[in-house]
Amino acid sequence: MPSDFALKTMNAVHRGLIKLTGGRVGWQVAMPVLELTTVGRKSGQPRSVLLTSPHQEGDAVVVVASRGGDDTHPAWFLNLRDNPDVEVSLKGGPKRPMRARIADAEERARLWPKITADFKNYAQYQTKTEREIPLVFLEPR
Repeated sequence: MPSDFALKTMNAVHRGLIKLTGGRVGWQVAMPVLELTTVGRKSGQPRSVLLTSPHQEGDAVVVVASRGGDDTHPAWFLNLRDNPDVEVSLKGGPKRPMRARIADAEERARLWPKITADFKNYAQYQTKTEREIPLVFLEPR
């Protein structure tokens, strides 16, 4: 499983690529990239992370709290679970206030097969962990 250091390094490299290219590269990899800003559950400070969104429904975007199949949830997921008011910048656009909502069992059952059919890495991540990898809807407030 990726360490916190490895995940933070990958995020920093990704941010550097976006900055270096003036945003021309890095906002679309295999799927759209967004910047999610949560409030740290311990610090109370804003925390930003770049994530991919394998699925969109109307104005809502879906992110996957996989952490590469680790047995623990990503920090950003724990932050939005405790405080669902977030900000989202889609493809480098302006930050928009949004509300995070963890998909319920029915929504996950409907979306998980579609997401894993389109992006096989998520199915592989699920085989690495006992926890059910959550899906999160980011919806306009």
